[in-house]
Amino acid sequence: MLQRIQRIAEHLKKATDGFIPETGIILGTGLSGLGKEIDVKHSIAYKDIPEFPVSTVQGHPGKLLFGLLGGKPVVAMQGRFHYYEGWTMPEVILPVRVMKLLGIKRLFVSNACGGVNAGFNTGDLMILNDHICLFPNPLIGANIDEFGPRFPDMSEPYDHAMIARAQAIAKAKNILVRTGTYVGLTGPTLETPAEYRYVRIIGGDAVGMSTVPEVIAARQMGLPCFAMSVITDMGVEGRIEKTTHEMVQRVAEKAEPSLTLIMREMVAGS
Repeated sequence: MLQRIQRIAEHLKKATDGFIPETGIILGTGLSGLGKEIDVKHSIAYKDIPEFPVSTVQGHPGKLLFGLLGGKPVVAMQGRFHYYEGWTMPEVILPVRVMKLLGIKRLFVSNACGGVNAGFNTGDLMILNDHICLFPNPLIGANIDEFGPRFPDMSEPYDHAMIARAQAIAKAKNILVRTGTYVGLTGPTLETPAEYRYVRIIGGDAVGMSTVPEVIAARQMGLPCFAMSVITDMGVEGRIEKTTHEMVQRVAEKAEPSLTLIMREMVAGS
């Protein structure tokens, strides 16, 4: 796997004329619009990158964008890889490994998820301050020492200073943001009422099918992480409605401008 990651990184360095991004960004379901804010220097479809996975989910365009956001060099994934698509965990986290080899110093992640905190509402933004991993851990298997220790510390999965910065930006722009714990499940089924209750009982505020594996990989490599969710549906008793992927996309797209503003300001100030 190390050699595969190195080959992909070398291919991208050549394809982008040696562009060195400082920030990596992963854009979730219905949230690829931040790409429009990037002064794109190079746009590369996943299918055109040898040995790179290809996203199969609606709402994930499947491109790597290299360019400037707020004047800062970034690489953005328009579409991620989910465990439920059939990728192995090493493949799910492969893009984060590649971005590290390309030069990123920090990782920003967005996602669409379900809310289980009764104080939340559909369309709210939530800053992640912690997570609970109910996926198979992406670091299971032989450790690749080049990427970090066998037993990475996870006492600060989401960078406290970055969280404070995001909260300050949101306050200045009059954007309501929540803060909470994200629980990562495999999917692809949406949660049952009992599963929603379970997620809340164990300490979750929101539940989704991504983010946690990428953050674990990033933290092993010493990258500070910041993540935001759009609450696209509610998993609270009395407020659970039949939900489709298309509904999730619509809610995410409606909340996207506020998320984009916060992300752009944070990158510009990093």
